[in-house]
Amino acid sequence: MKVLVIGATGYAGRRVSTALSRAGHTVLGLARDTDGPAARELAVNEVTPVRGDFSEPETWRAHLEGTDAVVHLLLDMSDPVGGDQRLFAELAAAQERDGRRRHLVFTTGISSYGRTGLALMDENTPGNPESPIGFRLALERELAASGLAHTVVRPGFMYGGPATTSMTGQWFAAAEEGKPVFYGDTTKCWSWVHVDDLADAYVRILDNPTAVDGETFVIADDQRLRSLDIQQTAVRAAGFTGEITLESAEAGGMLQLAADQDELVTSVKAHRLLGWRPRHASFTDAPEQHYRAWKAAQSTG
Repeated sequence: MKVLVIGATGYAGRRVSTALSRAGHTVLGLARDTDGPAARELAVNEVTPVRGDFSEPETWRAHLEGTDAVVHLLLDMSDPVGGDQRLFAELAAAQERDGRRRHLVFTTGISSYGRTGLALMDENTPGNPESPIGFRLALERELAASGLAHTVVRPGFMYGGPATTSMTGQWFAAAEEGKPVFYGDTTKCWSWVHVDDLADAYVRILDNPTAVDGETFVIADDQRLRSLDIQQTAVRAAGFTGEITLESAEAGGMLQLAADQDELVTSVKAHRLLGWRPRHASFTDAPEQHYRAWKAAQSTG
């Protein structure tokens, strides 16, 4: 298949693009700067960087030509709702032009649920409309109503590799600065997934996209650890021996506020329909290794 990856130079995007290329797909990676280091890394991994700015569809519309699938991994913070709605419209218009039914793999995340009060959530769990990022579940519903071929992926909290936008990367950086902070409820627990295990889920979806047309998958490991305990493990791996400062979720900004609750999910559906299972059991199994990977990314970035 020929696949366009939106967000290809991002944290998850690089790993997903590379995994799809290794699986035998022809992969185009959308990048604002096709000469920059992130784009060069894509090229090394046999992904073709193509120039475009997601917020300006006219810059990437032509890259849809001849594609069989689009993987969307980008959250446009400047216009998170409008940007995705324009993507849906562009795909519908492209299908109208050439008759190709492109399969969209649309990425949201488990924080979209918001505060549900449930001990364990799955694909059928209704989100809390008061969640700061509950609009992402609304976008999923718009996509389902659009008639576009699609699959939705809701990842857990990501870790591993360069940890560019991972909470663990933020914790490593704060530990090195001697100022680690934990925001919000100290008892909350989150589900996590290694970024390479997440990439494997996309490969499995595009192995046979028609079999999972219209499906939604939660992708996360099976751990049920307190987030504060995971942060404690991360800062110790980075050499910090002091106490973590506790602050309100509001002090951490919108994303911290959006995740200030238990977010534990089950991926039984992905096990059953995709044959997906995480190869990395938990961040806490090799925290020093994850810290070294993050540190190496800082020196090469």
